[in-house]
Amino acid sequence: MKSLIALAATAAVLAAAPAVASAQSLSPTTFYGSLGYANAALDDVNLGAIQGRLGARFGQYVGVEAEVAGGVKEDSVRVGAVNVDLKLKHQVAVYGVGYLPLNPQFDLLARVGYGNSKIEASALGASAAADGDSWNYGVGGQYFFDEKNGVRVDYTRHDFKDSSDDADVWAVAYTRKF
Repeated sequence: MKSLIALAATAAVLAAAPAVASAQSLSPTTFYGSLGYANAALDDVNLGAIQGRLGARFGQYVGVEAEVAGGVKEDSVRVGAVNVDLKLKHQVAVYGVGYLPLNPQFDLLARVGYGNSKIEASALGASAAADGDSWNYGVGGQYFFDEKNGVRVDYTRHDFKDSSDDADVWAVAYTRKF
């Protein structure tokens, strides 16, 4: 499944490459922001976050975006006889984005990027935090109700570099073009 999603995201970005070669496809550049909720599933742990993105779209097919998130929903796991509370402290990432416009209001998208996530664990009055770098890739879609306002739903896989852990992140957000 992981390699299928990575392949789909890479193919979408590469499929847009011929359009980038055309000067006409590079204009106009549009900017956007989004604010939404993301659920990150890591093994048996589900953490929630408020997520914001700022991006630039160069023509119809290619863009870049930066993402930041802060945890708002904790989860706990049982380790032996102790409950350990887990919370996402922050997550940041940058992405290259490929778009496939299906009509003037609806796009499919694929994105590939690199990020960092920090999680805090606490139990029995003590706490510790750890962060991890990850390669991220995913797919989604966005629909605009008018020229400026829309909604976006996407899935992103976070493959952590120095660990066998992965996170599956589902997000829904309000999107606004500037």
